[in-house]
Amino acid sequence: MKSYKLLSLILVILLSTSCEREKDANFILKGTVKDLKKGVVFLQRLDDSTIVNLDSVEIKGQPDFTLQTNLDEPLLLYLSLQKKDGLDHYIPFFADKGVTEIKTTLKDFSTDAKIIGSKQQELLEQYLKLMSDFRDKNLDLIKANFEAIKKNDSIRSDSILKKSDRLEKLKYASTINFALNNSDSEVAAYLALYEIPNTSIKYLDSIYNNLTGNIKQSYYGKTLNEAIESYRVALDSIPDKDARGNL
Repeated sequence: MKSYKLLSLILVILLSTSCEREKDANFILKGTVKDLKKGVVFLQRLDDSTIVNLDSVEIKGQPDFTLQTNLDEPLLLYLSLQKKDGLDHYIPFFADKGVTEIKTTLKDFSTDAKIIGSKQQELLEQYLKLMSDFRDKNLDLIKANFEAIKKNDSIRSDSILKKSDRLEKLKYASTINFALNNSDSEVAAYLALYEIPNTSIKYLDSIYNNLTGNIKQSYYGKTLNEAIESYRVALDSIPDKDARGNL
């Protein structure tokens, strides 16, 4: 009888802890990985180049799972899974308070992902769709250049490389324009930080100065401002003014 009462007490404590944990979390990720029978999925974020585990769930036969954490503001998070190849596979997504749903497959964990969630995620997907056109064109140019090299056609190869360079510049310009046109979203500051790292400081300045006040105060807004200030310090250390002006 005493054992029964003790077991009941333990169950009550566990249920209370679980309910309290779910109550405290303001972000919930509901996921499904088709054909995943066994493994561990992680909810992660990147903090100063360090991967931080926010939550994890062990999968045992059931492909559905729930991960959760507490967010102060919208952030890019990662759903990760270590597959049989021994590598960690990631699905990046922009998370905000509320519920996000991710459905994917074990075979193509990263590329099959369908994500329903925050407005920032919707905007990020618009950008990724725009970039996919550039990726396809670049792949075509790589293939054409490979064929030109096989035929020892240096003139054609040089022409293709020039087209590739123009395409890269157009890709950067499209990213800058996308960020400028979405100044009221954390995505704009995120793109400036991570998608156009080698662009001129004047363009980073333009993106930052165009951000709305609340986005400037966001994590990515503050990080972008810090990056620009570091960039300025580095430029000031260059003695050649002409070289400095090209950056």
